[in-house]
Amino acid sequence: MREVTLPGGNTTGAVLIGDVVHKRASPWTPAVHAVLRHLEDAGFDGAPRALGIDDQGREMLTYLRGETIGDREPWPEWASADSMLAHVGRWLRRLHDLTADFTPPAHERWFIGGTMRPGLVIGHQDAGPYNAVVDGDRLVGFYDWDTAGPSPREWDLAFSSIPWVPLASTRDGTPLRSHDLDERRRRLHLFLDAYGYDDDRSAFAVLVPQRARRQADVIRRTADAGDPASIALIPIADLLERSASDVEALPDGFWRR
Repeated sequence: MREVTLPGGNTTGAVLIGDVVHKRASPWTPAVHAVLRHLEDAGFDGAPRALGIDDQGREMLTYLRGETIGDREPWPEWASADSMLAHVGRWLRRLHDLTADFTPPAHERWFIGGTMRPGLVIGHQDAGPYNAVVDGDRLVGFYDWDTAGPSPREWDLAFSSIPWVPLASTRDGTPLRSHDLDERRRRLHLFLDAYGYDDDRSAFAVLVPQRARRQADVIRRTADAGDPASIALIPIADLLERSASDVEALPDGFWRR
């Protein structure tokens, strides 16, 4: 059957053969597939199903049908809709709840490093609009699970808040007006309310900059090693670092309901 190149896929690329996605496997593919099978067993339908490895050594996944951003600029309206932001918060909560009791395979290895232990969940770690699949105003789920791995819930929430709220700085560096800050504050709490986050939200004043800088560091390290996809993402690393500094400058009241 004919291979159809799928849009996006800055890190590993993907092709569609029939109804099956084929992607280059990585050292962490066995652990990620164990997570996807765990979610399938739990009845979670917001993630692809792991189908094993093909005869070329590529991982195989079911195809989530729906609309994606792909390479479009500007992003479609659903990426900034309140209803979609709430869907994302609820999706993350269900993912985290279902993976709190996940038992990893022996010799687990994750893109983000670390090991699963009590108190952690498996986060998608890159659940941004560019990895979302939607059907009208409904979130179908997320693809690109390569970066999934164990972390506190807040670590995963912090990253998703950057592109979805957004807590990212403007690309042209234009300072935000007070109205824009009020709107971002409103959407941040809409997101956390949808998740059902009841702990002290001021923790995100520290976690969001840490998470943004961690992502920027990963991009720069892999770019320095010569990875072409990471080299192309250097402007995103710049944006993440600027966003971290801008978030640190937000007033304390931004984080209170």
